[in-house]
Amino acid sequence: MIETVIRKRIEVLVDSPLVRRVTEAIDKAGITGWSVLPVTSGSGRDGRWREERVMGTDKSLVLAISSAEKAETLVEALTPMLSSHGLLLTMWDVEVIRGERF
Repeated sequence: MIETVIRKRIEVLVDSPLVRRVTEAIDKAGITGWSVLPVTSGSGRDGRWREERVMGTDKSLVLAISSAEKAETLVEALTPMLSSHGLLLTMWDVEVIRGERF
């Protein structure tokens, strides 16, 4: 059987103009990889929304996988932005193969 290791999967839903700030925080936390995915529509506490590139309110999902320690460092860095910039941050345990890469 292939051995797996537990790591943290972190997802941050963010207004696209703020993606760079989030990815810089990921890099600074020592997390070596991340991906940015476009998000075209959704619904939340304030109701439904759709991508709006003209007004700059389109959203992106930033995804990273890391050790628990690095994930905690990232969460601490992003916590002030959760309220001030309306980020949605989720984190949970995942099993990965080749855990040394994360």
